[in-house]
Amino acid sequence: MTVNEPNSDQSAEAPAVTGEHADLLETLAKHRDFLRFTTRNLTDEQAGLRTTKSALCLGGLVKHVTATERNWMNFILEGPSAMKDFTEMTEEDFARRADEFKMLPGETLAGVLDAYAEVARRTEEVVAGLPDLNTSWPLPKAPWFEGQPEWSARRVLLHILAETAQHAGHADIIREALDGAKTMG
Repeated sequence: MTVNEPNSDQSAEAPAVTGEHADLLETLAKHRDFLRFTTRNLTDEQAGLRTTKSALCLGGLVKHVTATERNWMNFILEGPSAMKDFTEMTEEDFARRADEFKMLPGETLAGVLDAYAEVARRTEEVVAGLPDLNTSWPLPKAPWFEGQPEWSARRVLLHILAETAQHAGHADIIREALDGAKTMG
């Protein structure tokens, strides 16, 4: 599969979804495609370069969005036990999170994109199997969740979608600074 072939990695056995489930998955797939497209024709070294004052690189953005989507799908399936409370996070947890934003020695862009595709497949399976997007869980404790005691599966999917779209925009800026390539235009 080349990066600029949207949804070409979906198998014929993918579960059929309709209605709101399908709308959310289709919109998420579109933003995933924008993010993946920014990495087209790059070397592993280029995928790890910082091109702005930010610590972000293209490979790291894909890694971060992958980890975020994986964690939130675990939350949909398992509830708050799938995520650590902010108050329980250790220095190792914070260091591991910081590593999500960079390409580490031995990591390849192909490997990062493969992991992202696997998480996308899992998300599609989970969402297809949800009878109700209103199912809610209490959120883990974190300063950014104050006043929001629980999220429904719908709210989690909207968060993943927003996170993916935001980071696709970041990726576009990083790519343009790298070699002038643009996602659109």
